[in-house]
Amino acid sequence: MVVMDGVNQSGNAGAEPAAATCHDDVCITCSDQAVPSRVIELGELGTALVDTGASRELISVALVDAAPGDTVLVHAGEAIAVVARI
Repeated sequence: MVVMDGVNQSGNAGAEPAAATCHDDVCITCSDQAVPSRVIELGELGTALVDTGASRELISVALVDAAPGDTVLVHAGEAIAVVARI
């Protein structure tokens, strides 16, 4: 459900949008593919070292509550969802 100017698509003024969820390894914001990655360790200032299966990368986990062992979807260097927890 999209809310624009306080009115959602069904015409209900002030209604809150439904919570967005990630699915099919795709970013819900721009529809680009997100990469499932396993969190190896948490760093400082909302960062984490992850294993993408092809490499290890330092990413931001500022938007999610991730822990080592969790699998997160990573898009543009940002974890956008936790899809599996240990």
